[in-house]
Amino acid sequence: MRPRIVILDGFTLNPGDLEWSAVSALGEVAVYDRTPPELVGVRAAGAEVVLTNKTVLSAEVIEGLPELRYIGVLATGYNVVDVVAARRRGIVVTNVPGYGTAAVAQHVMALLLELTQRTGLHSDGVRAGEWARSVDWCYWRTPLVELSGLTMGLVGFGAIGQAVARLARAFGMPVLVATRTPRGEMDGVEYTTMDELFRRADVVSLHCPLTPETQGLVHAGRLAVMKPSAFLINTGRGPLIVEQDLADALHNGQLAGAGLDVLCAEPPAADNPLLTAPRCLITPHLAWAAQASRQRLMKAVAENIQAFQAGKPVNVVNV
Repeated sequence: MRPRIVILDGFTLNPGDLEWSAVSALGEVAVYDRTPPELVGVRAAGAEVVLTNKTVLSAEVIEGLPELRYIGVLATGYNVVDVVAARRRGIVVTNVPGYGTAAVAQHVMALLLELTQRTGLHSDGVRAGEWARSVDWCYWRTPLVELSGLTMGLVGFGAIGQAVARLARAFGMPVLVATRTPRGEMDGVEYTTMDELFRRADVVSLHCPLTPETQGLVHAGRLAVMKPSAFLINTGRGPLIVEQDLADALHNGQLAGAGLDVLCAEPPAADNPLLTAPRCLITPHLAWAAQASRQRLMKAVAENIQAFQAGKPVNVVNV
């Protein structure tokens, strides 16, 4: 008998432009676009395999699913699963690391380029007739910033940090890195301390994991030592930044701008101070979501299940 596989919130991974066939080949699959908390236990009932992206699998839910043997997280972060409760039951929990490296690094540069070149602003202006009304043959509404020669500062130097470093070097930017785990020598890359990085960098991009030590890493004190011409980019985790402190710094002109793909609460509440902060770009946690990236994720999800079914699970996070 083929195992029952339940996908609790499949829409984000596959809004219709991918196929579930690689997963369907491994069992009888039920796909739900989204699952409200009160229906998680009902929909997962009888499943040997449950896949989740952001739908919470609490200890209570896990204890109520006697057939459950495997939980696959359709992402890298797995805090939505009570891994202790799963371990207690002997349930394997896996994630998918590394699938979005290229897409996230690309988004870092997209945020930075929009902050420095303001292509969207000027395109909108042209459509609104500003160029047609200009007395000169060209115009620009904001200062335009050349990246070549500016210093990129990377907090964290895993796969994504290294990919951003390569892109920054291609733009002619020297790179500073603050990390607990140096990754060897790279042309144009200098390791330094966290405090020195915030003082010297023209761009600070966050790529470290969220831990008790890194929560609130970017606070008023660190923002105060940054150059007023500097930019802050965060495609990592929202709580790395104290949001009110960043909003205050932007209002006070302490830095030139910020580009954020993650926030402390997602989606943000209407009173999030960053929503009204000047020179602050916010995208809806989409850095990972290029189709090619999601295709790699889909393939890895199926391979994780296949390895589990073969008795050799990989990417296990609750050993």
